[in-house]
Amino acid sequence: MNPTEPTVATAQSYFLAEGPTWDPVRERVLWVDIMAGTVQSGVLGPDGTIAVEEVIQFPDTAGAVAVSAGGELIVAGRHRLYVRDAAGSITAGPALVEGEGRRFNDGKVDPAGRFLAGTIDKSGPSVVEKLLRIEEDGSATVIDDDLTLSNGLAWSSDGRRLFSVDTGSSRIFVRDYDAATGDTGPRRVFATLQDGFPDGITTDAEDHVWVAVWGGACVLRFSPTGDQVDRVEVPAPHVSSVAFAGPALDTLVITTATEELSEEDAARHPLSGRLFTLRPGVAGLPSHLWRGVAS
Repeated sequence: MNPTEPTVATAQSYFLAEGPTWDPVRERVLWVDIMAGTVQSGVLGPDGTIAVEEVIQFPDTAGAVAVSAGGELIVAGRHRLYVRDAAGSITAGPALVEGEGRRFNDGKVDPAGRFLAGTIDKSGPSVVEKLLRIEEDGSATVIDDDLTLSNGLAWSSDGRRLFSVDTGSSRIFVRDYDAATGDTGPRRVFATLQDGFPDGITTDAEDHVWVAVWGGACVLRFSPTGDQVDRVEVPAPHVSSVAFAGPALDTLVITTATEELSEEDAARHPLSGRLFTLRPGVAGLPSHLWRGVAS
């Protein structure tokens, strides 16, 4: 792999690939194709390619996926969460999101194993999207209720800071986070993008934040103080998310989408919708494993 130029990782192109995550127990990459309602499971090769081994269909949309130590998957569906056990059986949870045009969007597991997920409504302008923390009993606690489009989530290496994206306002927020309780401190702006919109994010071992830029054809890296320090060009306009993968967590997996591309844009960027990989010279932080369903 070229350390500065992304490698095309998948032969498949996806409409809205999102939410990559590394499963350290089974050593696989998981990601979703949101509108298709599928979760892909793939093997990361030494050359940076990802070979898809399984495609799992869920009942509606699949906004995000996380995995437990035992192999259970939790998936953010349109209005509810789905759990797929290790044997392949899928169970639907109660409706947690309301509104015909509204659905769950990006989600991620916190340092204590809780699942957090936000909402999106593409039926019209909205400033009432939410970021929710899912409790052990399946209920939802509201963290934010004034977002335009809740998106990427990430934590600092010590778990004491939560980064979250509000895509429509082009802002990345940061706040104190208590992993023991899930409580959060006051929200403040960490960074504001001037070109393109922030989407999925991840953090590395140096506590820098990597941001996929929708409409910007790039991934940006920000220092712990919010200064942009690096930029990776991606041959696809709509870069949707990023995650570190591999046994050494030294490979950055980048998802992209064909959604919202005109025929002309798609023709100019034929690699849109593929996954890409890059070895940026810094390792990521281990993915937090979902703590599973309460017994």
